[in-house]
Amino acid sequence: MVTLYRRTQIWVVDFTYEGRARRWFKPLPQGTDAAAAMRELLRDLYGEPARLVAVRPATEQEELDYVRGNVPRNMLCPTGRAPRGRPEPPD
Repeated sequence: MVTLYRRTQIWVVDFTYEGRARRWFKPLPQGTDAAAAMRELLRDLYGEPARLVAVRPATEQEELDYVRGNVPRNMLCPTGRAPRGRPEPPD
């Protein structure tokens, strides 16, 4: 059996933006201070309206869902790797 060593860890980041709850799944290099890194990232991206609530390592199931692309998406601002539909040619 071959043992593979991972270089990253998936973190679950809960924060608020303008009072609304948000959740990210972020891969970070092993040994990174995730809370400090996310606090800095939120400050750089959003400034004062964002507030870090919690950072925790993802469970095994959450990691599998993240890798498979099955994590919930923000309904108002969908982001992701898969297209939402087939591209249509312009009229």
